[in-house]
Amino acid sequence: MNHHHTPLFQTLKQFNNTSPTSFHVPGHKNGLLFPTYAREFFDSILKLDMTELPGLDDLHAPTEAIAEAENLAADFFQADHTFFLVGGSTAGNLAMILATCNGGDKVIVQRNSHKSVMNGLELSGARPVFIAPEYDREVDRYISPSQDTLRKALHEHPDAKAVVLTYPDYFGKTYAIKEMIDAVHAYHMPVLVDEAHGVHFSVGDSFPPSALDLGADVVVQSAHKMAPAMTMASFLHMKSRLLSKDRIAHYLQMIQSSSPSYPLMASLDIARAFLAIMKTEEIDNIIYSASMVREILQASDHWRILSTDDPLKITLHMKNGIAAKDIADLFEKQNIYPELVTHNQILFIHGLTPFRNFHKLKKAVQNVGDQLKNQDNRATIEITKLFTQDIQELTLDYQEMNQLNDKQFSFHEAIGHIAAEAVIPYPPGIPVILKGEKITGPHIEIIETLVERGVKIQQRDPGIRIYT
Repeated sequence: MNHHHTPLFQTLKQFNNTSPTSFHVPGHKNGLLFPTYAREFFDSILKLDMTELPGLDDLHAPTEAIAEAENLAADFFQADHTFFLVGGSTAGNLAMILATCNGGDKVIVQRNSHKSVMNGLELSGARPVFIAPEYDREVDRYISPSQDTLRKALHEHPDAKAVVLTYPDYFGKTYAIKEMIDAVHAYHMPVLVDEAHGVHFSVGDSFPPSALDLGADVVVQSAHKMAPAMTMASFLHMKSRLLSKDRIAHYLQMIQSSSPSYPLMASLDIARAFLAIMKTEEIDNIIYSASMVREILQASDHWRILSTDDPLKITLHMKNGIAAKDIADLFEKQNIYPELVTHNQILFIHGLTPFRNFHKLKKAVQNVGDQLKNQDNRATIEITKLFTQDIQELTLDYQEMNQLNDKQFSFHEAIGHIAAEAVIPYPPGIPVILKGEKITGPHIEIIETLVERGVKIQQRDPGIRIYT
C-alpha cells in the first residue's frame, strides 16, 4: 500500500476546492459564519469541518475515503481491522469492554487501569476481578500485575470473558505482556489492551513492541499523545478470532457522535502516513535529541531521572520529599510545561521531532535549582500498601449499587463504608478508590497527602459519597 497517500485528507481538500455552497450543517457554513476575532485561528480548519456529504463517506458505515484510510492504518499497524475514534481512547476502551461482556460476566482487570476502563465495566454491568499491580521500588510507583497474579486469577476464574491490561503505563514503562497474552489465550479468552501511550511503538526497533504485535486481540491507542493527530483522535485495532468486528462497530456507533469530526478523522489519516514513512535517520535524530534533553534535565541535585522503556518519556523523581508540584510550578513560570505531575514525579514527553531550544531548557533547570536552595524537605509518602490483595472483587456489584442511596461524607467518616463514587487523581486518571470498593485508612492517607502536594482530584464536592 502507498502510505504517502492520505485519502480522507485529500478528499476533503478536493471537496473544498470545488467552492461548495452549504445548505447543510455545520452552522459555520464552511467558515463563512465565524466571529472575526477568532477567524485567524479557525479559518483553515473550518474548511475541512464537513458532514456526511456525497463522496465524504460515513464513519459508522464507511465504504469510500474513510474506509480506505482505515485500511491503510490497519496495514501499517498490522491489524485485521482499524477503527478511527473521535472520542479519544476512552471511546475505544468503552467499546471493547461492552462488545466483550454482558451484565454479570466476569472480567479480569488490571487494578491500576484508566477510569475509562472502570466506566466501561460499570456500563456493561460486568463483575470485575481486579488483579493488583506490583510495586517497583526502582521507579517508586505501581507498575503492572505479576504473571503469577494473572495466572492465579485465571485459575480461580476460568469463566471470565476477557482480560483487560494497560501497556505501557503513563511513564513509558512496559512489561512482559506477551507471556501474559499467551497465558490468557490458553483459556480461550481475549486480551484487551489500553495502549493509549504507545501509538509510536510500531515505528521501529528504537521503541518497545506494540501489544498488537505481541498477540493482543484489541489494542486502543491515543494517536494524539505522540503522533501528529488532533486531541481526541485515536485508533482501535483488532487482530482476533475470539471477538466480533461487528460488535465493536455496533458499540462504537452507540458511543461516538453521529456527527463525527472530519478534521479529527483527517488528522488520523495524516498521523498514520507520518508514522509509516518515517526514516531510520529521522528516528535516530529524535532518540539522540531525547538523550540530550535527558542529560540537561538530570543536571540537578533535587531530582533523579528514572529509567524507562520508552526513550521519549523522561521522568524526574524528587529527592528529599520535595513536592513535585513545587518544581513543576517553577518550570511553568518559565513557560516550560510538563505532561504530568504526581506527588513525587514529573513527566516530560519528548515529541517525534528533534528538540531545538536547549539553551532555554538549560537556563530553566539552573533557575529552578537556584530557587530551591532554601526549600524545606518534606516527609516521603508510603504508598506500598495501597493494594493489599492480589486479587479483589468489588464489595457490591453494579446492579446492587443501582438500587442503593448514597450520601456525602468526609473522607475520615467514610472509612469502612462502600464508595458510591471513584476518587481519581488526574492526570493520570487511575482511581485510588473504586466505586463499589470498601474505603480503608490507607486510601484516605494517600488522598490527603496527594491533595497536600497539589495533585488534582477529580471531584465535584469535598469528601466522598458512600452507600447508605
